[in-house]
Amino acid sequence: MSIADPAANAEAVIAEAHACDADSVAVAVFPELCLTGYAIDDLVLQDAVLDAVDAAIERIVAASVDLMPVLVVGAPLRHRSRLYNCAVVIHRGEILGVAPKAHLPTYREFYERRWYAAGEEWDGEGIRIGSHETVFGTNLLFDVRDVPGLVLHAEVCEDMWVPVPPSSRAALAGATVLVNLSGSPITIGRADDRRTLVQSQSLRCLAVYAYAAAGLGESTNDVSWDGQTMIYEGGSLLAETERFPDGPRRSVADVDLDRVRQDRYRQGTFDDNRRTTATDFLTVETFLHPPAEDIGLRRTLDRFPFVPDDPARLDQDCYEAFNIQVSGLEQRMRAIGGPRPVIGVSGGLDSTHALLVVARAMDRMGRPRSDILAYTMPGFATSDHTKSNAVALAEAIGATIETIDIRPAANELLRGIGHPYASGEPVYDVTFENVQAGVRTDFLFRLANRLNGIVIGTSDLSELALGWATYGVGDHMSHYAVNVGVPKTLMQHLIRWVIAHREGTGTDLTDEAVAVLQSVLDTEISPELVPAGEDGKVQSTESTIGPYALHDFALHHVLRYGFRPSKIAFLAQHAWSDADAGDWPVGFPRDSRYAYDLAEITHWLQVFIKRFFGFAQFKRSAIPNGPKVAAAGSLSPRGDWRAPSDGNPEAWLAELRRALPDLVD
Repeated sequence: MSIADPAANAEAVIAEAHACDADSVAVAVFPELCLTGYAIDDLVLQDAVLDAVDAAIERIVAASVDLMPVLVVGAPLRHRSRLYNCAVVIHRGEILGVAPKAHLPTYREFYERRWYAAGEEWDGEGIRIGSHETVFGTNLLFDVRDVPGLVLHAEVCEDMWVPVPPSSRAALAGATVLVNLSGSPITIGRADDRRTLVQSQSLRCLAVYAYAAAGLGESTNDVSWDGQTMIYEGGSLLAETERFPDGPRRSVADVDLDRVRQDRYRQGTFDDNRRTTATDFLTVETFLHPPAEDIGLRRTLDRFPFVPDDPARLDQDCYEAFNIQVSGLEQRMRAIGGPRPVIGVSGGLDSTHALLVVARAMDRMGRPRSDILAYTMPGFATSDHTKSNAVALAEAIGATIETIDIRPAANELLRGIGHPYASGEPVYDVTFENVQAGVRTDFLFRLANRLNGIVIGTSDLSELALGWATYGVGDHMSHYAVNVGVPKTLMQHLIRWVIAHREGTGTDLTDEAVAVLQSVLDTEISPELVPAGEDGKVQSTESTIGPYALHDFALHHVLRYGFRPSKIAFLAQHAWSDADAGDWPVGFPRDSRYAYDLAEITHWLQVFIKRFFGFAQFKRSAIPNGPKVAAAGSLSPRGDWRAPSDGNPEAWLAELRRALPDLVD
């Protein structure tokens, strides 16, 4: 930026506009008063400067004819008998409109009312800039018709700092991308204040908020500048630049307008607020003519949407998830008279974590862990490894552990229904599996009846999404399901968190318990209901229904945002195609990192769609109580998710088939 030199500043804007065009940027936001400089004081009233501003805008308008980005440029403009601090919206050779600053600071280092008038709503009166005439007002929306959902609103610096910013009303009127052209000299702590405001405004308005502050080149008579830029979407930071740069910098990100739209659908109070708030806006239409080819993705995507990559955020999430489960179980047991928790332990992830939750709940209630009645119930395919892990962990935790061999009862049931296995035939069908699951659960319920107990469910959110649970008298049922809100991909991290915080969380794990937990983490997920084959391979859940990593990816985007299958496939491809790209959650074993190509992603996405939308809802409609854990949602019919039990996946499969005809079965 050059002080009071609009011609030079216009050339700098044009250079950045060309760079943004080469990057396929849709909207480019420049700082407040960037054509003159913010801190030029009384020089802004000089006709020579103001004439040069008009000429600079005409120069930018002419240069924009062949450029894709909508340019939002800061300039002082004459109108009526006053001067206004404005955001000028320029696109493809036109000035689409001018948004004057509505709120002028006159406190501490600010003296804006000395030079500028406060902006008002458009009242039918236009503004002339050189040879161009356009609309003028704080209530302008810019609708990019060929980019669905892209509706722009511009406000200037202080407008964001007031209790009800213009952008709040704009969002209620339909704006999805809110931009702020800012001067904002830097003082200690102000950058954090800006982040807080931008983040909260994007979250409250369910919108994208892009912010650009003045930087190098501004006058430093009495203040300094840091050039802070950032883009937030629904409270999440997408991009920001370093502060105090030595030259031009820009934050560039792909924003998800589908997410904005879906968030507004879901949060009905958003539109309710519109009905009680004046939102008379003028909409100006334009066309971006965006590229049709794949230009890549400027956006960080989490491989595991339920598992943050940031270690501090993951630690916080695990702390909250664990304590949500513990406090939910504690309240339920207190409310029904303090029964003894009855739990089946298999040596797998889910029952292991559920046992940790039960142990902590007992500690909080001041009850001995020996009151925990844990049972390991080996069946026809139970391995010594998982059985020994189950027993060792229960003993290390301090629970009362017993072993019940379910094979005699299962054999009696199989004989009673005439199953071929009872006659010696190696038939391992779904009946063979469900008899074992049912016997186990039947034992637990009858033990709870006899011993004044409550059966603790261990099935997790991902299994419910896929219908991977034996309905009724099986792992589908319990008296209270502590894991029902926890996705499978988070489970291992919760166990790691309990290990890492073994003293701070009050779980008081012994070294022996920690060793068993690590062994559980290293064990492949398996229901262990079918004996190993001739090749010695044990039954693998993920080889049957697919990787939980991909299923949880799909579940998050279906449950939280209702995205189209083709979009989920696109996002998954970018997140999962390269095992070496991007971040992995802390603690995730390096030798277990893997990748999926689009064909694999599409195959397993079809499996998810058929199971989630096609038939699994009847199981979810009858699940027991359990606490919601993930912010993305739960599958309880009494909580987040309501759907007909007689499902039909065809609409989702058809959409995926249209988008990827060569990959869909």
